Amino acid sequence: MPFQEMSIMSVKLEFALQAIQEETNMEELCERYEISRTTGYKYRSRFLVGGIDGLQERSRRPSSSPSRTPPGVEELVIEIRQEHPAWGGRKIKRRLEDKGHEGIPCPSTITEILRRNGMIDPLEAAKHAPWKRFEREEPTELLQMDFKGHFPTGSGRCHPLTVIDDCSRFLIVLEACPNEQTDTVQGCLTKAFRRYGLPSEMTMDNGSPWRNPSSDALTRLEVWLLRLGVDVKNSGERHPQTLGKDERLHRTLKAEVLRGRFFNDLRECQKAFDEWRDVYNNERPHEALQLGVPAQRFVPSGRGFPKRLPEIEYSGNDFVRKVQSAGIIHFQGKKYWAGRSLQGLPVAVRPTLLNGVYDVYFCRRNISLINQHPGSPMGEPGCCPRSGQPPYGADVPPPGEAPRSEL
Repeated sequence: MPFQEMSIMSVKLEFALQAIQEETNMEELCERYEISRTTGYKYRSRFLVGGIDGLQERSRRPSSSPSRTPPGVEELVIEIRQEHPAWGGRKIKRRLEDKGHEGIPCPSTITEILRRNGMIDPLEAAKHAPWKRFEREEPTELLQMDFKGHFPTGSGRCHPLTVIDDCSRFLIVLEACPNEQTDTVQGCLTKAFRRYGLPSEMTMDNGSPWRNPSSDALTRLEVWLLRLGVDVKNSGERHPQTLGKDERLHRTLKAEVLRGRFFNDLRECQKAFDEWRDVYNNERPHEALQLGVPAQRFVPSGRGFPKRLPEIEYSGNDFVRKVQSAGIIHFQGKKYWAGRSLQGLPVAVRPTLLNGVYDVYFCRRNISLINQHPGSPMGEPGCCPRSGQPPYGADVPPPGEAPRSEL
């Protein structure tokens, strides 16, 4: 059985939590986890009957055990806090209940136990305050992606890449990357999409490698995502709240994994990341989920990752043009800039309600506007980015635009 990427038990639990969702397609889910349907239904049945204990190997642990109240409640609280130094009273209470302990005190009492034992920093506690949350209604409707600030290891720097589901807070990707380049990100996303399916939309900030701040031209990563049918959005300038859930994840990652630790290499980083990702998705109570865990709410996408990129198709009423090596298209005897990342790919020139003005589309994304009227209020003839920047000319690329490999 090829459960290999994380520990066998953590992957079994992740599979089981998805398998019990009503919307889950078991045949597709088993295929993504590379197990037979017989094995998949076996673990689903065992989990429904015995919870996580039902997923244990039968030869090593019984399928069930009587629930009993352990002695020393204070010792149990301190033990969980030492294991997860960033957890507060509500999370510790929920975790102890999830582990089968009875007679657990209320969160305020647990907080007093922590304070009495010198395990709460008053200055750090004062920083935390509730805030209003916004989220999508269904899993995989929107994924947030960003790099956590890189840090040194014994053999270079680690650039943690994170991708989190907006609805369920399920941590889809936590990868220790050697750099922040397009090929590295695309490889991580490919592995995630094969397991969890394609999202409807992804949002990132305006930094490399998903966006070139000096140009509206598409990056190679955006082109790849658009061809997969994934809408791409970017956060507003100096508006980190757009990626609030991912930013909050980074703060938790720093507190629970990175702070005070040194790693020899990326492999050691990834081992720690995999262990914590299992805790974050399957064990750690999440306050935004009413102290449930992300894996209980997450359902994989119904759109599987294709073996080949789909063909690009446009309406019969469009003027379809192939982007040339210099990043230009030819239309009605003139050259217009489209971007070097689209080299060799077709774009659609689509008439608007204004005579001589055309929208330029790549897949479903409106990437620019062609204005053929010199001296009009819309500017000189040329191809203008949709952001409203000044039009840039027929043969000259916009300032700062370059292929992603050169950035």
